[in-house]
Amino acid sequence: MTRKTLISSLFRSLLHGLTWLGLLVAPAYAAGAEFENLDRLDSLVAMTVGANLGEPGGPVAPIDRRLRLKPCPAMPKVEGPVFGAAIVSCAETGWRVRVPLSAAPADRAPLFAAAPGARAGAQRSAPVAETVVKKGDPVELVAGSDVFSVSRLMIADEDGAVGDMIRVREGPKSAPVSARVERAGRVRAPTI
Repeated sequence: MTRKTLISSLFRSLLHGLTWLGLLVAPAYAAGAEFENLDRLDSLVAMTVGANLGEPGGPVAPIDRRLRLKPCPAMPKVEGPVFGAAIVSCAETGWRVRVPLSAAPADRAPLFAAAPGARAGAQRSAPVAETVVKKGDPVELVAGSDVFSVSRLMIADEDGAVGDMIRVREGPKSAPVSARVERAGRVRAPTI
């Protein structure tokens, strides 16, 4: 056997082996490349909250495209708004995604059905809540229960009425914390 024939034979064997390796690896790679359709999840959130991306009451931003979620065999469940966000989850695969929502205007009609016995088309006027905390006001952030509580002086990042969730922070460069307004000058951190 000449040197040229030997090299040609080795090259063909190597090429043949790589072909088989490619055939074995490609299906495994393709099966792992299937992820949940994030556009579908964005649409589900928009339909559930009744507002599209960027609209009042709608998602602030689309779901992060870097997420690689395992496909949900059933329809993903959308809950919310809860604390200013919609929660998209799939119980079968075990993932949950929090989608921040923009604030809805006060005059916007609720998306749920009217109470039994209520007239169809009748509109209730929502009471206008008085703003008790203004942006930049010092507020006392309280966390805990009736038995034990901790408080800290914070600065309000936004206006809020009693019952509203607002952002507060310790200083200009610190991370914001969400808290519910209890009264003028006092907010409470949500319990875990």
